[in-house]
Amino acid sequence: MKITHFLAAVAFGFMATLAAAAPPLEKVERFEFTETHMAVDFRIVMYAPDQVTARQAVDAAFARIKQIDGIMSDYDPASELCRLSDTAPAAQGVPVSDDLWRVLERAQAKSKATDGAFDVTVGPLTRLWRRARRTGKLPPTDALADALAAVGYKNIEMDASRHTVRLVKPNMSLDLGAIAKGYASDAAIAALRTKGIRRALVAGSGDISVGDPPPGKSGWLIAVAPLDAKGPASRHLLVSNVGVSTSGDELQHVFIDGKRYSHVVNPHTGMALSEHVSSTIIGPDCTTTDGMGTAISVMGPRAGVELIDRLPGTAAFVARQEGGKVAEYPSRRFHEFEAPAEKTETKDALRVE
Repeated sequence: MKITHFLAAVAFGFMATLAAAAPPLEKVERFEFTETHMAVDFRIVMYAPDQVTARQAVDAAFARIKQIDGIMSDYDPASELCRLSDTAPAAQGVPVSDDLWRVLERAQAKSKATDGAFDVTVGPLTRLWRRARRTGKLPPTDALADALAAVGYKNIEMDASRHTVRLVKPNMSLDLGAIAKGYASDAAIAALRTKGIRRALVAGSGDISVGDPPPGKSGWLIAVAPLDAKGPASRHLLVSNVGVSTSGDELQHVFIDGKRYSHVVNPHTGMALSEHVSSTIIGPDCTTTDGMGTAISVMGPRAGVELIDRLPGTAAFVARQEGGKVAEYPSRRFHEFEAPAEKTETKDALRVE
């Protein structure tokens, strides 16, 4: 046999061996499902081998979201959260479920990091401001003072050895609205993974948890709404295995006596914010990112972005109306998550607002 023929035969055999050893191309289809939980539409996009697998996985994910809603709702008096609030002031700690413990533990860490700008004890204040948005009237001064007296994250005592939570002051009421959807989105992604689905995205309103990217893609393309949510996207992100949360008042505000009031309440003053601001946070998971936009709104964009720059694996983009113009405050790492310009020319981007 000639040398050239021999080498060709060896090369062919080597290539055939590689072909036999290579894993088969992933055969998956795109599936999308939507259900309403926590008073918002939860959208789940996934890549699965078939309809049956997709259906089983999404049923598990939605069941997990529903379970968390039943634990953390501040509207349902039968929820575990409401029953805990009803114990205030408690003489001793109350045992809580693993889910509620984990969320409160993460919430308290955020409160400490933000010097109380994030605070889940704002329940008495949020009830007053919900009524204000319905009626178009400011809360009475004495009612605000009474509510503010019950607010303060340091009035939550957690005993890790006993897995108990104690609410110290009278009239305390917990509101997990700024963290529960992010936690539920993460939990849904985890539920999908137990069913073998890793290429997935879960979006609960402005809180998005993403897993591995779609087949053949380097990430999930997410369009970030501008300060005016009706306009074109202000930024595009290309991300995988992270959480993304956008917090803004464009869709939740009220004008009272000619002044704009946000749905975000300052835990230090008891007043709803009057600044027109939107914050997008990217971080290790959605439990981390959910609520940080709220904290930044309270802290102010400069202090908020400085905090984000100190947190590993976390980035932010803040837009605020200032003197008739929109001022932008990106964190140092934000560009690392931005999609290249050529990737943004598509209708497939998920819009977060």
